[in-house]
This record gives sequence, C-alpha cells and structure tokens, in this order.
Amino acid sequence: MERKQRLDGAAVLILLGCCVLWGLNQVAAKAALAEIGPLWQAALRSGLAGLLVWGFAAARGIALFRPDGSLPGGLLAGLLFAAEFACIFVGLQYTTASRMVVFLYLSPFVVALGMPLISPAERLTMRQTVGLLIAFGAVAFAFGEGLQGTGQAMQWLGDALGVLAALLWGGTTLAIRATRLSSASAEKTLLYQLGVSALALAAGALATGEVLPLAWSWRLVGLFGFQAVIVSFASYLLWFWLIRHYPATRLSSFTLSTPLFGLLAGALLLGEPITPRLMLALAGLAAGIVMVNR
Repeated sequence: MERKQRLDGAAVLILLGCCVLWGLNQVAAKAALAEIGPLWQAALRSGLAGLLVWGFAAARGIALFRPDGSLPGGLLAGLLFAAEFACIFVGLQYTTASRMVVFLYLSPFVVALGMPLISPAERLTMRQTVGLLIAFGAVAFAFGEGLQGTGQAMQWLGDALGVLAALLWGGTTLAIRATRLSSASAEKTLLYQLGVSALALAAGALATGEVLPLAWSWRLVGLFGFQAVIVSFASYLLWFWLIRHYPATRLSSFTLSTPLFGLLAGALLLGEPITPRLMLALAGLAAGIVMVNR
C-alpha cells in the first residue's frame, strides 16, 4: 500500500467535504435530542451505519471476517469510539452544537503527540508545534467562557465532555495506526468501531434506563438518517481510507476547519449565539491550521 507524505488535491477535496458534514452532524445530533435520548441515538446510528458498511463490503467482495490479527486493535478502537460519542451526545444536552464542534478539534494534539512514537517520519517541526499550541490556547480561551456561567446551565460540563471526546477521538486514530488495523481495509476498520460502539452504547442506554422512543416523527427520521447514512457510513469510510494513505498528523490538523462549518450551521439552523470569544477561538484554530500544514 502506497502511503503519501503530503496531502494532494484529491485528499484536500475529500477532507473539505467530510469537514462540512461533520460540522453539520453536531447540529443534527443536538436537534434530535428533543425526541430521542443521547445514548440510544448514538447506539442506533452506529448500528444502522454498521449494517450499511457490512452490505457495502459484501457487494464489493471485501472479506470482513477473515482472521488477520486485527481483533485486539478493533475492539480497542470500537470502545474508544463508543466512549467518544457517548461524551458528544450527552454533552450536547448541556452545551451548544457550535461549542461542541470547536472543542472536538483538540483531537489533533493527541495525534500529534502520539504519532512520533508510532511513525518517526511524522514528527512535528518546531513551526508545526507552535501552530498546535496556538490552536490549543484558542480552545482553552473558548472553554473559559463556559466557566463564567454566561451560557446555558451546566455549559461547562458539556464543554468538558467535548474536550474528553476530542481526547478519545485522537486516541482512536492512534489505535488504528499503532495496531494491525493500519493494514486492514477501511470497511473493516469502520465496522469494528460501529459494531462495538453500537453494542456498548446500547448497553449504556439500558443500564441508565434511557427510554427508546417507539413513535418517530419524519423530522427525527431525517435527522437520524443524515447521521447514520451520510456521516457515519459514507464520510467515515472516506476518513479511514485517508488515514491509510496519508499522514495522520496532517489529516487531523486539517480537520480543524470543521468548527467553521459547525459554527455557521449552529447559528443558521439552530439560532445559536456566536460570541466574540468563540470567534477569536476559531481564528486561533485557523492560524494553527496554517502553521501545521505549511
């Protein structure tokens, strides 16, 4: 398998499309919470997306269950994936989708710090390190707003869960690159995460007594379908294909553009406030992207 050292035009185009979808995803998840609990929402979307991946792979003749030593890495990645989305969906009950999508993009720090231990060729230069530190400072600046109590009740808790979700997302990327999953197909890698997370999240929903709605409105069907089919199935397949072919550090850093789309979607679709402090944080994230990817 050829692994490229820089992002080419095709990779940038795919990444931009994924970033737009991921920015919209937090808005869809937040909107759906009015009709379905966070853990059931996350579990069912993983389950449906997993079935789609299974069918897609079967249609293309891709072997998903052939023993290849990837099971330990797959279970680890799946559990990290489950914990990440539990944090996101529960956190959205306390903070806005706009803020959640900003905090999620701390994940490149985890990848940047961990990747040199896995692939020395992906060690950051001093300029890239400074860029990541600037972006980290920007997110910390935004987090301080939640501690001041100027937003919705318990906003700081939702923000904190967003930060934890970012750490788990970065850990998932490192687990994929550090284990036999790095040589597995994108379909198999994604199915591990979706299948394991669907079971783990459903178990969490049952354990906490979260109610599963039996009557679904067309609004909920649309929001859920977007998350499961477009985001969890299509965009994640593309993302894991990119991880196998391009440097993980550069990929993760480029995804820092997602908060821009999340902020715009939250403001336009949910009427969420975009505060000056959050805009300054976004500017810091943008500066970090430029420094890391030059």
